[in-house]
Amino acid sequence: MPELKINDKAPFFKGIDQNGETISLDQYKGKKVVLYFYPKDNTPGCTSEACNLRDNYNTFIEKGFEIIGVSADSEISHKKFTGKYELPFRLISDTDKAIIKVYGAWGEKKMYGKSYEGILRKTFIISEDHKIERIIEKVQTKDHANQIFDELKI
Repeated sequence: MPELKINDKAPFFKGIDQNGETISLDQYKGKKVVLYFYPKDNTPGCTSEACNLRDNYNTFIEKGFEIIGVSADSEISHKKFTGKYELPFRLISDTDKAIIKVYGAWGEKKMYGKSYEGILRKTFIISEDHKIERIIEKVQTKDHANQIFDELKI
């Protein structure tokens, strides 16, 4: 599968969120989307990232953005995660990793000198007409919102 680039059409996605509701890219026609991929609910980096986005959620909404998170965790895990940290945005449960893979957020990772396959932390900024405006591959988990604002110069 070719690597996604800026100005590419964002791949269609459809999944189930933490409330068991279907969510797809088509539901966000005319809205900007921050689509972020993260490895696992309730881990330190993922929690920092989600809480930073939560703390800046109103600014995103005011600027016309919706936030959607994606990981391979179950709906139940997402429900607990959003409840525990009062996350106001939707999280997609991508247990078969179809969305993760089509967005190129699956690949080789290294930890303690060992290589393994896993979810790569990536964020895609998608325009109102579903084009990829930005791709952030070196996510600053504790300050991701400002990183996004800086990228977009807003």
